[in-house]
Order: sequence, then structure tokens, then C-alpha cells
Amino acid sequence: MALEHSESGLPESDPSHPLQAGAEVEPENPTFGEFGVRPEIVRALAEAGIERTFAIQALTLPLALEGEDLIGQARTGMGKTLGFGVPLLQRIVTPGDGTPQALVVVPTRELCLQVTHDLTDAGKHLGIRTLAIYGGRPYEQQIDALRKGVDLVIGTPGRLLDLAEQRHLVLGKVRALVLDEADEMLDLGFLPDIERILTMVPEERQTMLFSATMPGPIITLARTFLHRPTHIRAEENDAGAVHERTTQYVYRAHSLDKPELIARILQARERGLTMVFTRTKRTAQKVADDLAERGFAAAAVHGDLGQGAREQALRAFRSGKIDVLVATDVAARGIDVDDVTHVINYQTPEDEKTYVHRIGRTGRAGKTGVAITLVDWDEEARWKLISDTLHLDIPEPVETYSTSKHLFSDLDIPEDSTGRLPLGKRTRAGLAAEPEEKMGGGRKRRSPESSAPRSRSRRRTRGGAAAAEAIEKADAAEKSDEDRPRRRTRGRSAETAPAAEREGGDNAERPARRRRRRRSGAANTTDTPASAD
Repeated sequence: MALEHSESGLPESDPSHPLQAGAEVEPENPTFGEFGVRPEIVRALAEAGIERTFAIQALTLPLALEGEDLIGQARTGMGKTLGFGVPLLQRIVTPGDGTPQALVVVPTRELCLQVTHDLTDAGKHLGIRTLAIYGGRPYEQQIDALRKGVDLVIGTPGRLLDLAEQRHLVLGKVRALVLDEADEMLDLGFLPDIERILTMVPEERQTMLFSATMPGPIITLARTFLHRPTHIRAEENDAGAVHERTTQYVYRAHSLDKPELIARILQARERGLTMVFTRTKRTAQKVADDLAERGFAAAAVHGDLGQGAREQALRAFRSGKIDVLVATDVAARGIDVDDVTHVINYQTPEDEKTYVHRIGRTGRAGKTGVAITLVDWDEEARWKLISDTLHLDIPEPVETYSTSKHLFSDLDIPEDSTGRLPLGKRTRAGLAAEPEEKMGGGRKRRSPESSAPRSRSRRRTRGGAAAAEAIEKADAAEKSDEDRPRRRTRGRSAETAPAAEREGGDNAERPARRRRRRRSGAANTTDTPASAD
């Protein structure tokens, strides 16, 4: 069974609809109270400034509140969280016996925190115990919370499955299950974990699946584990690729001029919170460090940072202590901030899906936004493919430099702007004003993907004698390595090599250092190239 409506909530063929008849008056969506939502939830939402539903919520609530299985399809920023969260809160019985009654599975830590925050606020007058379970935090804290008793669990697949298999997390009484951002979980390789989790929950349950797109494996998953689901689509089939509220600019820019260019873009009038996207972790940290040195309140979020540092940056961004967040695509999944006015693609996205996901960070919840993409000379073919696929009609970006007049006029940048933020405009408190939460539970186990690139990114950090001393020590160590006639290889396989080496990151752009040739008598000895650190 399929139920497909336009964003207004009425059938698209209805000629009596005011919008289709050419009228300028937009009908208001119903309030949460009109759907029979519990007064405690309505009051909590009203205190957060939320009264009327968005399209996906208005279409989802009648079915979800009745306990039916459903598939909700809408692009990011459409309000899916409350679309499934309110029905979950509605059916949780309090006080419970401490065993989870509802489970929400999400792809990333950041989305886990966001959903937990939203549902905790919405259910604060119900006495519902909510727990976020995700990696990067000590097991002990989460196990203790489960022992004390919880009603609603939001978590990432890996940690959920781990605790369930250790029998710390009991899923035998889950009556409602939500799979949020299912297509992203597929992209991240979590589908086998999700299938195992689904076998641990009772068959008699309500299951809701939410996804921006519906690739084949997700359709198969829905057919296998959902019972006669209703498919709700809150927009037209191809609307997910068209952000009508986001003004898009595409410039061909030289990599050496990008720092200057970005610094001027960030001085545009009316610019608010801004997200800058990069393809690699090293570039994300480098750009954030450079912007901070130029006077901007900026911070990075990427996989090489510990969970405490990532959460610190996100809290500072949401609270406005920083207004520029530089992130990789994976780390940015789940970052849900409604007030982002600008998105900057520092590097061209890998494909059209990534592009849509990036620019979807702005123009959310009925607001407008600006998306700027910088295309280097060697990225033109990739960009043309994205433009053609999404029908953007921008196959050849205009050549642009930090001094180009059209850049200033397009983005409303003051003509006297330079590559540094004036002292009088440095009004944000900065990342240092947001305390970093210390994670307990002993030392964090670092994977090979995080250890080597992290040390290099820190060497690039500007800032005084400590940084200079670290650089000197690292250079001395490298020189000592080069002076040795032979060096035993570390024996790392392709599976354990750093991610930047395996995935073509910044390290892959640098040729491996070769050992000096040492002469001993008439014999010449040539060492093998050293593995990139």
C-alpha cells in the first residue's frame, strides 16, 4: 500500500487546493494537539516553540499513533524526528519496569545525540527515561544506566549489538522500533548489524523506517521486517535532489587561493552559522586551524578527533560560541542545526548524493540558505557529472579568485574585506569557551586509521612554543630515520594501513620518502621506500 502526497498534505491532483489554483494563501498544517497527542507532549513541544506539524509529521502521525508499520521518505531537515518520536513517546508506559520499550537505531553518533536531545525535550513531562548508546564512550557508563532502568533507547548499530549480545541490553520487550536514515546506514555498511538487531526484538511490534532515498537493499529490508507498511512520501519523487530554498553558487577556484577565498566568503553580510565540507580528515583540520588563525570562530569535526572533542565542537556550534564548523562527510551525518545559513563545499563532493546531503544542511525547516561549491581544475569532470545528474545547468563553473568582483556581488561581501576577520568583528566566544567533557573508562583504543593521521594534523596546528617544540621533535625523529642505513618494515597489511593511505586521502597525494643510498666499499645498498606515517 502506498500513500503519496505533496508537501501540503493534499493529493497533487486536487484542483481545489489553494496553491494549485494560483492563490497566494498557504494553508497551515494541523497542530500536534489536533492529532490526539498527549497534552504533556504538546506542552513540552510548545515550550520549545513547536506547535504546528511539518508535512512529514502531518502525514505520519495518524498512522503511527495507531500503531501501524510505515516507511517515511523525505529529505533531511523535514522534521522526521518528531514524526516518529511523538508516537514512540505516546505509547511508552510509565513507570515501566526498566526494560526498554522502544528502540531507535541511527547511523552516527552525532545523529544519536541529536535525536536523544529532541525526544528528551519532547517527553520531559512524562517521566520517560531516555538513554543514548553509541561508540566512543566508556561501556561502564552505559551499562550502569541500563541496570538502573530505561524506557527509550537511541543508539548506533555497533554499540547496540555489542551490548545486546553481552545481555546488558534487553530487547525482548521492545514494542516499537525505528530505523532512522536507513539509506545512510546502508552506505556505512551497517545493514548486517541492523538485520541481527531486528531478529532480537519481538515479532509483535510496530516498526517505522525513515529514509531520504529507497535503494534496493532498503526495500528488501522493509519487505522482510515490516508488516504491510504504508509508504509515505512528503514530496515529489525527484524533489530530494532540488533544494528550492537554497541558492547555489559554483566557482572554479585554485587550491592555493581557497583559504583567502573562504575568508572573504565568511564575511558576507547576513551570514550566520556556516558549515564547511571537506573530503579528508587532514584537510578538515587544516582548514579549521587556518580559519582560527585568521580570526574566525571555527572548529573541526572529523574521525581523528576523540568523542569528547567532537561533542565539544558540536555543542559550541549549536550554542553559537563558534559559527564555522569544518567537517568531513561522515562526521557531519546527523548534525541537525536549523539555523545554518551557509554551506561551503571546500572540495567538490564525490557524487551527486553527497552534494545533496551537504547542501541539505541549510535551507531547512522552511528557511532559506546559500550553498557555495569550489571546484578545482582537476575536479571539473566530477562537477560536470554532478551538475548533469541533478539538472543544475552549471556544467562549467565561472573562474573565480579571492579578488573577483562577481564573488563580492554574488554573496554580498563588503568590498573592503580582506583575508582576516577584523578585530572588531571577533565577537564569538570560541571553542575554548566550551569545556570538553573528559571521557572516563581508561585510554581510548585508537585504530590504525586514527593514530598516524592524527599526529600529522597536530603538527600543522599553529600556536606558540608548544607547537614549535612538537614540530622540532617530529622533524628530528624523521631525520634520525633517514640516517639509518636500514629499517625494518612495520609489516602493515592493506587492512591495517591508515585510512588516508587506503582511501586516497591527503597522505596518498605525497610520494613515499626514499632512503638515502649508503655506500660501503664497492657495494651499494638501497633501502626500500618507507611507509607513509
